Amino acid sequence: METRKQITVFLLLLSLILALLPLTANRSFKARPAELLDEVLQDTASFSADEVAGFIVREAGDVQLFDLRPAEEYAKEFIPRAVSVPYAGFIGTDPDIWLRDRNKRMILYSSDDTEAAAAMAYARGLGYYNTYFLKGGIGEWVKTVSATEFEGERITAKENALLETRRRAADMYNELRSLPDSLKVKYLESRKFSARKLDGGCQ
Repeated sequence: METRKQITVFLLLLSLILALLPLTANRSFKARPAELLDEVLQDTASFSADEVAGFIVREAGDVQLFDLRPAEEYAKEFIPRAVSVPYAGFIGTDPDIWLRDRNKRMILYSSDDTEAAAAMAYARGLGYYNTYFLKGGIGEWVKTVSATEFEGERITAKENALLETRRRAADMYNELRSLPDSLKVKYLESRKFSARKLDGGCQ
């Protein structure tokens, strides 16, 4: 409920700002705040931690992850293959800079749902309907991929495949976290936002 209130206030303020000062000369909001809020609350607006883990492990070329947290938080912990685009720089700028490929699913995440869902609503309000958010944020993703032990008596093929995907995603996450500082700096530099780097998706 708190997330809903925060996003509602955000959308109302944003629509007022855009009405007074259009983002660009030829682009305006294409949906009312109430419509965008309804979209945010739909299950189809977000992906689960397991779904995102699958995209990463499969190196899905039609998916791009964006980390909206401040750069210093991204440097400490991040989801593999995500590009750093801090929320403060995302809101109020032209999303076409990084969302220009309409054939890709752009998945936004932050520390929780509020910022990511608001950023998704902002992008969709400007016509970028291929934008989604990661349900639960990075905390939920780390918790999910860390749960790799089966607790039942007999595991099914589907459950085994799910756990294997989690293990592989967790290995990638832990490998990046354990990099020596010199290599980690190079990796982080390579993942800073650059439009030309988005052509490869989750690679």
